[in-house]
Amino acid sequence: MNPVRVVIVGGGPAGLYTALLLKRADPAHDVTVVERNRADDTFGWGVVFSDQTLENFRAADEPTFRAITEHFAHWDDIDVVIRGRRITSGGHGFSGIARRTLLHILQQRARELGVDLRFCTEVPDGDPAAIGLTDADVIVAADGVNSGVRARHAAAFAPDLDVRTNRFVWLGTRFPFDAFTFYFVENAHGVFQAHCYRFEEGASTFIVECDERSWRAAGLDAADAGETVRACEALFAEWLDGHPLLYNGARAASPWERFTRVRTARWHHDNVVLVGDAAHTAHFSVGSGTKLAMEDAIVLARELSSTTDLASAFARYQDERMTEALRLQNAARNSMEWFEHVRRYVHLPPEQFAYSLLTRSQRVSHENLRLRDPSYVAGVERWFAGVSVERGAWSVEGTDERFTLHAPRSTLTVPPMFTPFTLRGMTLSNRIVVSPMDMYSAVDGTPNDFHLVHLGARALGGAALVMTEMVCVSPDARISLGCTGLYRDEHVAHWRRVVAFVHEWTPAKICLQLGHSGRKGSTRLPWEDGGADAPLGSDAAWECVGPSAVSYNALQPPPREMTRADMDAVRDAFVRATRLGLDAGFDMIELHAAHGYLLSSFLTPVSNRRTDAYGGSLENRLRFPLEVFRAMRDAWPADRPMSVRVSATDWVEEGITAEESVAIGRAFVDAGADIIHVSTGQTTSGATPVFGRLWQTPYSDAIRNEARVPTIAVGNVTEPDQVNAIVAAGRADLVAIGRPHLSDPQWTLHAAAELGYAGVEWPRQYYLGRVQLERETERRRGASR
Repeated sequence: MNPVRVVIVGGGPAGLYTALLLKRADPAHDVTVVERNRADDTFGWGVVFSDQTLENFRAADEPTFRAITEHFAHWDDIDVVIRGRRITSGGHGFSGIARRTLLHILQQRARELGVDLRFCTEVPDGDPAAIGLTDADVIVAADGVNSGVRARHAAAFAPDLDVRTNRFVWLGTRFPFDAFTFYFVENAHGVFQAHCYRFEEGASTFIVECDERSWRAAGLDAADAGETVRACEALFAEWLDGHPLLYNGARAASPWERFTRVRTARWHHDNVVLVGDAAHTAHFSVGSGTKLAMEDAIVLARELSSTTDLASAFARYQDERMTEALRLQNAARNSMEWFEHVRRYVHLPPEQFAYSLLTRSQRVSHENLRLRDPSYVAGVERWFAGVSVERGAWSVEGTDERFTLHAPRSTLTVPPMFTPFTLRGMTLSNRIVVSPMDMYSAVDGTPNDFHLVHLGARALGGAALVMTEMVCVSPDARISLGCTGLYRDEHVAHWRRVVAFVHEWTPAKICLQLGHSGRKGSTRLPWEDGGADAPLGSDAAWECVGPSAVSYNALQPPPREMTRADMDAVRDAFVRATRLGLDAGFDMIELHAAHGYLLSSFLTPVSNRRTDAYGGSLENRLRFPLEVFRAMRDAWPADRPMSVRVSATDWVEEGITAEESVAIGRAFVDAGADIIHVSTGQTTSGATPVFGRLWQTPYSDAIRNEARVPTIAVGNVTEPDQVNAIVAAGRADLVAIGRPHLSDPQWTLHAAAELGYAGVEWPRQYYLGRVQLERETERRRGASR
């Protein structure tokens, strides 16, 4: 690339590192860094890097790498301190450095290479031309969260700024931490947490964070810097051992801040390019903001030095770095939301609370933790194996929840997914559920040999609970002509055959899911012309009903708004199907109140526009679904469990709120449900879901730990490692696996072999297959060591 003139606005790590790498690549580049603060100013205390990040620095510029690592404080352990317990997990491999020291190293290296550093220089309105820098070939916006350059070109960059609710204050202390330490204090005002780590000899970062309610209740909203420091010293005095807390943000209007998540649609425009916090931010709880910024600098400098075409260099930079930033932002979002909602977790036993914290981002999994600290994970597994879950009263004082955690008794290390779970009189041998999946292969509602083989194979495959597809309670409750039903006496014999096979040949239990399609009915089979949700031709179609005359999509006609007589008929159809399910021998029943089907349509305001007692408020929208459920519960034996499947969000602004989803789960449990099956969406064609691995698990987590009710998690869970983490962390009690079971009916048996767990029951007829699989798996495991 020909020599270019580069103006970098912002003299933090992102700007300085970009500058020095550009000058290192070509000393002929004219690089100027403009910074509003003094060279010695810094707000904050320490910076954290993982061991993996350091290798990137070594490759980019060896002298900078050596200077940084010479000043590192290194640690491997994470300590979690809660309710008098300190739980330690090792092998995490982090290093800290004082932010001031890092800036001095980068400044010195930049000066050595000939970078023009200008401090105490404002850039009005984000325009370098305003201070005479008019002929820049490239303008790098490294001016942070509140970037003036980004604001000047906001129409091009399309920034999305999300100011979060938690409050935090960035403090320091001379207390010599020897681990990355999290303290949690619960008192009359609320819950307060501290994130603490040593970044140099005799100096540590001490970030205090709390939710808005706790912050205001403690009077911290009116506290100045001195009062804030004294209040935090009192909160954490037990561990500070007399060491004072320090504050270095004297120029700030308030000591307390709120984190702003920054995301931009584009990172470059004309000759302007964004790096670091100007382009993206990651919550401080994952300690990756500076890492991301400096890795941006590495890629940007490389691309700018490889071509004379700025546009292509910017495009390659954005393509590479945006993917990584989004990946880390997703993990940071999970971590941020865990700390924002820490109130929901403080009731957990300390062992489970610590494990939940360590796996909160979903970047650190069960097996990843095992690689870092095998003894810690073995201890978690022994503890969890000794926790039996029964019907009764939740062990936390002052609550009336429906299951008990007993003290651990086991000395065995059992993968959490292979621990038993009890609902009323039904005990499951493990935590795996075969998701209800419509097969669209019935005739006149009657299940056939396909359903026998489909469900039977998955029961043979090791899952503890097999769920039927949505079984419709009347002919006009079907989604399509291929849906199964339980509304004729002859259906019972066919379902009894399936149930009998499961009970005779496998240890699995089988659950009947009952539902009514509502406004999503009378459609073609998914593989027919038009695909799923396309309406049947007029000769085969039937009238659909719903709470209101609101269509699911533009293809389908609006349903007829239900009368009270319609509601009576639907309720009675559910009750009759429940009794027929009992005759067929099912172990459990699930009421389908999710995915935009009839009862789901009552629950969500996107389809319920009624103005009577069944619409409007959540209490009214719950009225009819609860009426149906209670009638079913009365018809179902007291010793057999029932679940309810719900959509916890509609993925639209005007849909069910997070608070409402928790209330819905609690309402059904109060009415007699034993567990809530937490799904999301499919309630409106206008939904914009955020897909990803484990993408629906946070909704199960929220309902389980805020409503304090058992849950089933579902949604792109594909690996046993993920199941173990979900269950051990208390994000769900059972995990439903869908599509992986379609391609591998023996998913659970294969998972046991992969984990080296021999305690799962295989069909006797498959014994030799088990021996061979376990031998081959052990051989592969040995070869990878």
